[in-house]
Order: sequence, then structure tokens, then C-alpha cells
Amino acid sequence: MAEKRDYYEVLGVEKSATDSEIKKAYHKLAKKYHPDVNPGNAEAEVKFKEANEAYAVLSDSDKRAKYDAYGHAAFDPAAGGGDGGFGGFGGFSDFGGFGDIFSSFFGGGASSGGGRNAPQRGDDIGVRVTLTLEEAAFGCKKDISFNRIERCGECGGSGAEKGTTVETCHECGGSGQVRVTQRTMLGMMQTMQRCSSCGGTGKKIKTPCSNCNAKGYVKVKKTFSVNIPAGIDEGQKIMQSGEGNHGRNGGGNGDLYVIVSIKEHPVFERDGNDLYCIVPVTFPQAALGAELEIPQLDGSMEKFDLPEGTQNGARFTLRGCGVKGVRSSRKGDMIIQILVEVPKNLTSEQKKLLNAFADSCKPANYNSGKKKKFFGK
Repeated sequence: MAEKRDYYEVLGVEKSATDSEIKKAYHKLAKKYHPDVNPGNAEAEVKFKEANEAYAVLSDSDKRAKYDAYGHAAFDPAAGGGDGGFGGFGGFSDFGGFGDIFSSFFGGGASSGGGRNAPQRGDDIGVRVTLTLEEAAFGCKKDISFNRIERCGECGGSGAEKGTTVETCHECGGSGQVRVTQRTMLGMMQTMQRCSSCGGTGKKIKTPCSNCNAKGYVKVKKTFSVNIPAGIDEGQKIMQSGEGNHGRNGGGNGDLYVIVSIKEHPVFERDGNDLYCIVPVTFPQAALGAELEIPQLDGSMEKFDLPEGTQNGARFTLRGCGVKGVRSSRKGDMIIQILVEVPKNLTSEQKKLLNAFADSCKPANYNSGKKKKFFGK
């Protein structure tokens, strides 16, 4: 297996990076490698997941502190990190890949026999949903599809064909463990091992269920309707309690996590609850001032008086024209940046008029002093 790259290296930021710098770096990578932008590109998909994993850790102050102290080992259960892998969801490591979950559910398990009979909570499931900026800003309802491991409807989870019974294993008496005596350097030692006759289940199934092949559980495709709250942002998660994989031996169900991705918008760029956009204006509008109508995310127009003598690249803030937060009714702002469009393909008459205008301008008309300083050097 390839060695994991440093999370700071993945996002292209220094270890001293602020939360805002980490968020901006992640947004840039997420837009660049998003599956919608790179359909069928396996390399882009890997980089997209890698960026998501790095951001999930570095955007959380507690996880970031652990990562800074212990590196990737902080989230590796085998290394004693204790966070149960990426995201801290304790079960899923990818969105949509359930082969490993299924095999660990039935084929893995603890090395000691008793673990298989103890209540086991079902794994969590992660599903990604892609929204438009408008859907994220105003909220919506989305149908999502995913695979879930459920108790077999035919046998009720027993693993035995309907109408038959499950018998107690005679080898272990139903405990799933047997006592084994071995001669060692220290003398005769007794240990408890998983019963090989029943595989540690403590049960014997003579007539396996034809629907689940004695597993007691099956993989089922589910469709779930999720309410997306207004103001949700890139990378945020919506938890649906108990909608994950079913538990075993009386254990509770896992949870369903819906992870949000937001498509790139043709006009607006979002940063937190603020919106940014570039507004093109003509040279006369910038020089003389003008009343502009700035499009809003809801389709309406906001009037804005462009000051006389506005320079290219100037920024103005429209208060309260951004996006509301999930937990707040207050909206962010809209920051507009002016782009002065220089006319091209001028006629001879237009050039004559423009030259006459240029000759009529005095140094006082360019009061910034930048031109004089630049050429004076």
C-alpha cells in the first residue's frame, strides 16, 4: 500500500496555516478535482478523496492537534490512535464501497470467540450529495441512494431457512469458545479459543437460509429523502441517526452521514457566508459613475451606485446580500470587484474622439499619483 502523503502537503499549506487558509486551499482543490468536472478521471477522483480526507482532519481543531502530535498514527486503530479511521465515523472509509464492510461483518471479527456473540453496533455509512450553490444557500430536499446491510427478511437474522431452527453447538455449549490445554516451557497452559465447529457463533445451522446463505444479513439498495438545511457549506455533514448498517446480536444500527459537495457557480464564489463576484463595467461608467443592478443568488437585483472615477479592481461590499448560516438567521455580505472593460475594434472617428479626450485630461484628473511615481523611477 502506498504511504499516505502529509495532509499539509496534500492541501499545499504550511503547518502554521490558519483555518481560513486551510479552507481556501481545500475549496480550490475540491473544485479542481471534483468528479463532476472530471468524469471518468480516476486520478482526479483519488486526489479529490485525498483532499477531503486531509480537510476532515485539519479543519477540526482536536483532530489537527492529534495529527500534529502523532501524524497518521493518530487515526490508525492498529497504532492505538483511537479515532477509528478517517472522519472518526468508526466504520466507513469510502463513499459507496461496501465490500470491505460486508466481509468484515461476516468473515472478520475478533480473534477471541466471545467477540462474535457480543452485541455489535452496525457500521456507519457515508454518502456524498452534490448541490448547486442555490440549493445549499436556500435548502432543499434530495433523494440519495446507497447500499445498506440489513437483517435478512426471510430468516429474521437467524441464518436458518424459514420453518427450521438454529441449534446450540454441542462442542462449545453455545459459548462460541473452547478451552484448549497446551504444553509450554512454563508447563501446561489453558487458553480459550474460538470454537472451530461453529466458527465462534455458538450455533449450528443445519438448513441455511437460501436468501442470505446462513449469514443472517443481506445487502440492500436503499433510497432516502434528506432535508438539506439552508446555508450548509462544502464538506459539512448531515447525520441520520440509525440509518446505517444494522447491528448484530442486539447491537444498535450505525448512522448515515450525508457529506455535502457544492458545484462551482458561473457567477458567484462562496467563502463562508460571504459571496464574491466580478462585475464588468464600461470605461464611461467607471469614469462618470453609474447606477448598476447587481444580480442576487435568489434571482432578484440589488441597486448599487458606482462612484465616479472608480478604478479597475476596486471592491465594494453589499451588506447582507450573502448567504445565511445553518445556525444563524444573519446573512453574510456580497463583495463585488469591478472589472473595467476597455473597448476594442474602434472606428477612426471613435479613435479621434478618444485622442481628443486624452489630450484634454490634466494631471489632476489622475490624482492617484501612481503613474508619476512609476515613470519617475
